[in-house]
Amino acid sequence: MTNKTFAVAGVSTLKGITKVRFANDMTRVKILVKGGHENIELVSLPEAMTKGEAVKALMETDLLNNPLYAEAIRAADAKYNGSVKVTKQEVSLDSIKARVLDGSVAVEAEVA
Repeated sequence: MTNKTFAVAGVSTLKGITKVRFANDMTRVKILVKGGHENIELVSLPEAMTKGEAVKALMETDLLNNPLYAEAIRAADAKYNGSVKVTKQEVSLDSIKARVLDGSVAVEAEVA
């Protein structure tokens, strides 16, 4: 882990994936726009911060009111401040059926 610090942090969406972004100044917006990013929301931090500290600061902003941004910020918090590793897991219909059949998932049927 590096001790590099950033003066700006926020979120942006690229190809449908929203992530937390870090920068040293607001001119980063131009680069993100050129790169095809959308929904760019960057905020100036009160002081230079590491990624973990910057994510904690984002947790105190209004960005958390947007569910899409909140998910990205919480994932970054887990990545930079927690011991939880965020991974994407593919789930197939066959794996769900197998869990139901072996009893590890309870199923309730609604009868009309």
